[in-house]
Amino acid sequence: MKLLIDSPVLAWAAVDDPRLAGARRAAYIDPDNDLLVSTATLWELGIKYALGKLPLPVTPRDFFAREITERGYVVLEVKRAHAERAAELPYLDPKHRDPFDRMLISQALAEGIPLLSADQRFSAYRDLGLGLVT
Repeated sequence: MKLLIDSPVLAWAAVDDPRLAGARRAAYIDPDNDLLVSTATLWELGIKYALGKLPLPVTPRDFFAREITERGYVVLEVKRAHAERAAELPYLDPKHRDPFDRMLISQALAEGIPLLSADQRFSAYRDLGLGLVT
């Protein structure tokens, strides 16, 4: 099965953080799953790094490249269909306005790929068909 991973899951996997646990960990380590990472995640990491909110031992570009190479992630580029879906995505949780999360939700919906995340706010989008592993 294909799974689109959220940025916290990417970061937790990189440092073997214990928050990558339970069903998330099982799905992450299952060799039958193809793990996808969005280019929007690189953008998000870059912004957090530039703002000093994400300490990394290397630049976000190098971190992203290393994780893709070492872990075998498949890169999911942001496509026009994803942007169109994001533009039409309702705000089902008024407190959840993160544009990167909204793009991941839109990519997951457009591609029919479940999202591997720890963010419980994503569950508001299940009625739209969003598959989640939380």
